[in-house]
Amino acid sequence: MALRRTSTSPRTFFKTVCLSMTIAAALTGRPAFAQSAPDEVTLKLGQRTFLLCQSCHSTEQDGGNKIGPNLWGVFGSKAGAKPNFKYSDALKNAGVTWSDETMNQWLASPKDFLPGTKMAFRGIDNEANRSALIAYLKQQTGGSKVASLKQETGSAH
Repeated sequence: MALRRTSTSPRTFFKTVCLSMTIAAALTGRPAFAQSAPDEVTLKLGQRTFLLCQSCHSTEQDGGNKIGPNLWGVFGSKAGAKPNFKYSDALKNAGVTWSDETMNQWLASPKDFLPGTKMAFRGIDNEANRSALIAYLKQQTGGSKVASLKQETGSAH
């Protein structure tokens, strides 16, 4: 009996690999694709997008609050829990922890994400701009390093 050689198209191969990695991620609880560091172009776009935010928010570790709270250490923290800032009741009681996903929803439309918020900002429609802003904010606010420390110490602020 002769073996028949079968060829697989690149598209089918790619789909098979992606499906296999997704299944492996689901079974192991680990991400299928490692998140790479943002490139310079993404960070520049995020920096430009942050111009919409900088009149109300600072990002420095020892920076003070402005009209809005200082954003240092925001990722991994509970919404409305940072000391020395008067949050809306809606934000204080939201039970939200800031992650890439929740920040993306918030930045798209704060009032839709959390009705009752005091933040007077209509949101950012462009998903690429939101994604770049999140990458920039993570870089400028201690990002995942601060979030990891919070998880290790059990701190929510």
